Amino acid sequence: MAGLFDLARPLIHALDPESAHRLAVAALALAPARRPSPDDPRLAVQAFGLNFPNPVGLAAGFDKHAEAIDGVLGLGVGFTEIGGVTPLPQPGNERPRVFRLAEDAAVINRYGLNSVGVEAVAARLRARRGRQGIVGVNLGANKASTDRSGDYAILARALAPLCDFLTINVSSPNTPGLRDLQGEAALDDLIARTLAARDEACAGTRRTPVLLKIAPDLLEADLDGIVAVALGRMIDGLIVSNTTIDRPASLRSPHRAETGGLSGRPVFVRSTRVLAQTAQRIERRLPLIGVGGVEDWQGALAKIEAGASLVQLYTALVYKGPGLFTAIKQGLVTHLDRAGLPDISACIGRRMDDHATGRGLTSCPAA
Repeated sequence: MAGLFDLARPLIHALDPESAHRLAVAALALAPARRPSPDDPRLAVQAFGLNFPNPVGLAAGFDKHAEAIDGVLGLGVGFTEIGGVTPLPQPGNERPRVFRLAEDAAVINRYGLNSVGVEAVAARLRARRGRQGIVGVNLGANKASTDRSGDYAILARALAPLCDFLTINVSSPNTPGLRDLQGEAALDDLIARTLAARDEACAGTRRTPVLLKIAPDLLEADLDGIVAVALGRMIDGLIVSNTTIDRPASLRSPHRAETGGLSGRPVFVRSTRVLAQTAQRIERRLPLIGVGGVEDWQGALAKIEAGASLVQLYTALVYKGPGLFTAIKQGLVTHLDRAGLPDISACIGRRMDDHATGRGLTSCPAA
């Protein structure tokens, strides 16, 4: 598959980014079901009460509408996260709303949580019940909602019985005011209502883990409040981080001034630092998922050594294709062999303090 992507990449990149995205989702949705080769058992991770075959997952934003779950799992990912999903269907922002920054190995998007709505997504999840693979759902609020915390409760109630974990996304920069929900009081109310809805939906069955996804643009003082709420409400984990609204001076692409969330290589160092700072505050009381700029096994390892139990990627697929998942897993296994480590869990948090202070990395390993 990696070789096919290399051949097709010039044609794919000749399309506008959103059309290329839709083509990739459609191709995976139509692909014959396949079971990937078994992973090296040393890559297995236990987190949130779930057993992951490997720590490398696909981040939310690719399979927004739950159209290609089995195709994605067939690529050998340890897990996939669909969405963001909103209660009511909404079209998102006007096109164009996604831009390749090829010179920077990055993407800017301002999709605006375009969603087919919870009913359509729930039907697709219901149709694949009993199939293998760990599937999470990223939850978002409707742009026109007058009760955004209530939106998350609606989604949790409908989707908790149909997936393996839920993610409260309050860190998308493309829905006006959404990041305000990261404030301590608003976040406490939102999490409380979401957990209550989850408990109601899962009464008498396994409680679906609920995670919180935060932005990379937070100050350390903001993290203190978020971690206090997360621990106080006993959520199951944190995802660090979403896209950034910052524009590093190093960006070279002519699209660098576009409005939206920046992802890919330029966000790697910043997101890894926030991940490590979060890990310091969590003190292993909750598992973390590290996201932001991962494009090779060294980047995945850096996230794990900063404190993540699992990692996610998306933007790097635009430039490196679906063979990236296998390449990362192979690199991690080789690292375990060379370092004499028993399994990937032995790497979690090994360089947390270095990454938290910025001593761990000055650039993305692939840069």
